[in-house]
Amino acid sequence: MTHPILAIKVKALRKSFGKQTVLDGVNLNVAKGTIFALLGPNGAGKTTLIHILSTLTQADSGSARIEGYDVSSSPSGVRRSISLTGQFAAVDETLTGRENIDMMCRLSGLSPSESRLRTAELLKRFELEAAAGKRVKTYSGGMRRRLDLAVSLVISRPVLFLDEPTTGLDTASRRALWDIIVQLKQQGMTIFLTTQYMEEADQLADEIAVLNGGRIVAAGTAQTLKAQIGGEVIELRNGQDETIRTIRTNGTIHDVHQTLSSIATAYPPDTRIAIRKPSMDDVFLALTVNNHNEPKEASLA
Repeated sequence: MTHPILAIKVKALRKSFGKQTVLDGVNLNVAKGTIFALLGPNGAGKTTLIHILSTLTQADSGSARIEGYDVSSSPSGVRRSISLTGQFAAVDETLTGRENIDMMCRLSGLSPSESRLRTAELLKRFELEAAAGKRVKTYSGGMRRRLDLAVSLVISRPVLFLDEPTTGLDTASRRALWDIIVQLKQQGMTIFLTTQYMEEADQLADEIAVLNGGRIVAAGTAQTLKAQIGGEVIELRNGQDETIRTIRTNGTIHDVHQTLSSIATAYPPDTRIAIRKPSMDDVFLALTVNNHNEPKEASLA
């Protein structure tokens, strides 16, 4: 069995801020040319991990390598290998979209003629040509995120970090950004993204890891993680068709029947049920939330 070539390798990484341990021995591998999604609740340490991997913060112990460069001993090599887009758009609102990209091109060392060509290329690639001459403060959220990504890709590098890239975007803008991310992967780029949208990880990622309590508590493909939850999930819905409870089962007739019998008298007679396959939301809740209301807990650790 051949092992994939790794773009990112993290081993026993630890980081604390005062008495608070944020990363507690994190291990993960990201294969070249793949999309890797890191999930976790707010405060789980996702952004801290990205900051360490992009040399913005130093780890207390452990090691991390990006494209073969150690983040501690070869930070310049790491920085030459990565692009980073944070949670919030880092563009200048007083400038136009074209001016923002051109400015970053010049700061990256491109000549005036090279900057013009690269700016035009990126405006077209991210469908910003029509708004190129408008000030960024007039842009929609989706346009700003596309511009932010375009600015981060002025110089093509093999690894791209995306820290919650679609937070706050509407559904159409989010899906448009998904298409761009997939295109970047198809061009051979390795993409490491954090997200709180389970569907995003499900749709995009080749590999998913869940960070909770400073540790990676599960990792694998979306299909593998969902399979480990168990069998079918029972949803209880009220008269307004709102989900009021979800219960995991092992998928057998006996277990489903027993579960339904145990709750039959606990809810109004108009309560509806639906039985479905586990979703990434179920995986996330099983791993990160101590839900005392559920009679069955799944462990993916």
